[in-house]
Amino acid sequence: MARVFLFRGRAPDELKSIKNDDFAKMIKARQRRSLKRMGVTYQELISKVEESKKKGKGKAIRTHAREAVILPSWLGLRFAVHNGKEFKEFEIIPEMMGHRLGEFSPATKSVQHSAPGIRATRGSKFLSVKG
Repeated sequence: MARVFLFRGRAPDELKSIKNDDFAKMIKARQRRSLKRMGVTYQELISKVEESKKKGKGKAIRTHAREAVILPSWLGLRFAVHNGKEFKEFEIIPEMMGHRLGEFSPATKSVQHSAPGIRATRGSKFLSVKG
């Protein structure tokens, strides 16, 4: 049996046709506040999305708006979100709705330490590297 994703009891196809105001009632308060207080960058991003939909699937939509809440109308689109150094590309899937774009483009990466440095103490030479 195939697993069907439901967002607050609704299928993604139903949500694609819903208005942003109605979707805002279904998400958490912090994201709802962000949607209600849409700034200029958010409006520009929505216009980029509309242009991309008219052209069809192609290039990813490049943006610096990490705080933008993912809307149901964006399902299936490709985004390239800036993480401070480069643009990380990903496709919007139903499980991402209501989250922010920046959550899927990590700005920091985990540190991989190697052997002790030049002026390390004699005792630190025997510490586990994987530790």
